[in-house]
Amino acid sequence: MDDRARADDGVGLWVAAARSGVPVVGCHGGPGLWDMFGPLAGLLAGSVALHRWDQRGCGRSDRRGPYTVARSVADLDAVRRHLGLERTALLGHSWGATLALHYALAHPARVTGLIYVSGTGIDPGAPWHARYRANLERRIGPPAERPRTDDVERERCVVQWSADFANPDRARAQAERLADPWFGVNYACNADLGADTRRLCDAGDLADRCRRLDVAALVVDGEADIRPRDAVDSLAAALPSVRRVVLAGAGHLPWVEDPVGFRDAVTAFLAA
Repeated sequence: MDDRARADDGVGLWVAAARSGVPVVGCHGGPGLWDMFGPLAGLLAGSVALHRWDQRGCGRSDRRGPYTVARSVADLDAVRRHLGLERTALLGHSWGATLALHYALAHPARVTGLIYVSGTGIDPGAPWHARYRANLERRIGPPAERPRTDDVERERCVVQWSADFANPDRARAQAERLADPWFGVNYACNADLGADTRRLCDAGDLADRCRRLDVAALVVDGEADIRPRDAVDSLAAALPSVRRVVLAGAGHLPWVEDPVGFRDAVTAFLAA
C-alpha cells in the first residue's frame, strides 16, 4: 500500500508498507536514486515484510533538502514511526547500507538486525572508489558528460547500471528494469550525501563505534561486484556479531542474479 510519512521538517516521504512477515525496512541505494526493491519484496514475501520508501529528494518523495547523513537517519526514523514499528530490522543496499549502519549506530535499541548488502565499508579516504571507477571504465568505457535531457540521462544510467551485473548477456535487460519506472537522478542529493559520508568516514571513529554496536549484522556481497569487496573487511572485522555471505556469480544487486541464495541468507539470519 502506497502512503506518505512526514519528516519532522514537513518533507513528505513515499512509503510502500508490506502486509505480513518479519518487519524489515529497506534503504535503497544512490544517493539520489529511488526505491528499486519491488522484486526483492516479492522474493521475500511470505516470511519477510519488506517496507519500502523513497529517501528525501528521491523518486516519489518531496525534492527538498538538506541532504546529510544525520537528516537521512532522522527521515528513516520518521518512516519507522509512521509504520508503527517499535523495533525493526534494516536492509540497506549500496549507499543504503551506509544509511542503515548509521541508523543502527544512532538507535541500536530500535534495530533488531542489520542486513548490509553491497556496501562500501568505513575506511577513511574511500580507497575502494578508484578501483571501482577503473573497473567501471573497463566495462563501459570512459565516463560520459552529465546528460542535458531526461531521455539521455536515463540511457546513460542504464549503460552504467549494466556494469553492476555479472552476466553481460543479461546485464542490459536487468539494468532497463531498474529504470522502469524512471524518476530522474537527484545530483545535488548525490553530491551532498557523498561528501557527508566521506566526512564521517574520515573522522576516524567509525570502527570504534561499530565495535560497540550491540546489533546482529549480516553482510551480503556479490562476488562479481565491481566495487572491491575488501572495502567491507574492516567493517566486518569491527562488528561484534556479524555473519558474512558472498554469493558467487552475482554482482552489485545479488538478489537479482542469485535470488535463492540471497533469500536463504536473509531468512536464515532473521530467523536466528
